[in-house]
Amino acid sequence: MDVQTNLKKVLSGIPPHVKLVAVSKTKPVEMIQAAYDVGQRDFGENKAQDMAAKRPQLPQDIRWHFIGHLQTNKVKYIAPYVSLIHAADSLKILKEINKQAKKHNRVTDCLLEFHIAAEESKFGLTMETAESILQSEEFAHLQNIRLCGVMGMATYTTDTEQIREEFRHLRSIFNQLKDKYFKGFDHFKEISMGMSGDYPVAIEEGATIVRVGSKIFGTRG
Repeated sequence: MDVQTNLKKVLSGIPPHVKLVAVSKTKPVEMIQAAYDVGQRDFGENKAQDMAAKRPQLPQDIRWHFIGHLQTNKVKYIAPYVSLIHAADSLKILKEINKQAKKHNRVTDCLLEFHIAAEESKFGLTMETAESILQSEEFAHLQNIRLCGVMGMATYTTDTEQIREEFRHLRSIFNQLKDKYFKGFDHFKEISMGMSGDYPVAIEEGATIVRVGSKIFGTRG
């Protein structure tokens, strides 16, 4: 598995305004280091303890993205250094991220995760729930988090048009939130969508961040 060749190939199809997060979950630090050595700096993990274990073994200028479903009792493992949490999907988790960020005297960047797929098993907010969070007094008091945009996962299907519609839906959610709650806030700018199987479609539909794993590091195992 030539990580560096794969990475260069993926990057060649990604425009400069789109950030590539190399999804390194389940992969050894040697593979992450190989990607780092040719310039990659953004890496994604979906388990807090795995991220915490890998980080000391790798260069300290890596930007770590937490891309999985985050449980409240795991926030403390990543709070001191995480660059971006992609999957904040409840007021409860936002409050815990805020609490842990405050302990470390930092402001943690987060994305709101929305449920855009046909599969019920996927996590994410509805627009109604997101608005109730954003309008709440509790949210107004969270000074140690910063919402930077939205994230979503499309249905696992070969139907490109269905995937495209789901990505368009997320883009529409982003636009509505931007207009209603974040007008004039330059930091609210990210749409994290698209993985190894569908990131070219995501880019066409307005993704600013794509999360690519197997196309770079190979399949799990």
